[in-house]
Amino acid sequence: MKIIFSKKKLIKIMQKEKNLGFVPTMGAIHKGHISLIKKSNEECAKTIVSIFVNKQQFNKKRDYEKYPRILRKDIFILKNNKVDYIYIPTIKQIYPYGYNKKIVISSFSKKLCGIHRPRHFEAIADVVERFTNIINPNKIFFGEKDMQQLLIMKDFFKKMKYKTKVIGCKTIREN
Repeated sequence: MKIIFSKKKLIKIMQKEKNLGFVPTMGAIHKGHISLIKKSNEECAKTIVSIFVNKQQFNKKRDYEKYPRILRKDIFILKNNKVDYIYIPTIKQIYPYGYNKKIVISSFSKKLCGIHRPRHFEAIADVVERFTNIINPNKIFFGEKDMQQLLIMKDFFKKMKYKTKVIGCKTIREN
């Protein structure tokens, strides 16, 4: 397992990969993430997991600050689940010129939980698109637990004509 902190180094390594699965996370790895990793390991030759707490996804600064950051534990869990690469970028590597305020996604983002979380799904689409452009995975894995997010991301990738296939995986919850 390689842990990569450098965007330049990651791009160089990823150019050699042919059948790559990507599991985007904000860390605090749990059974749901592990199920996505297992699916990626089954379907792809290599799996990369990102750990990046995306400030833009949070509507409240306090929620962002309280989000668990347990990097050592996350790395241990990922290693035990046969992840090939972990990418742990800085904010500057992901958002060198700031956030994309003009990202366009499905109007479905304004319904259900999107009513109470303005720009949440735009922030997810923005960060996942940035990771996809860096990593260039064949498949990206999301849990069905957030069906709204999954449908929005499938629609977004289709409209943007990405070759990356968005895979929805069964919901797995902690006890």
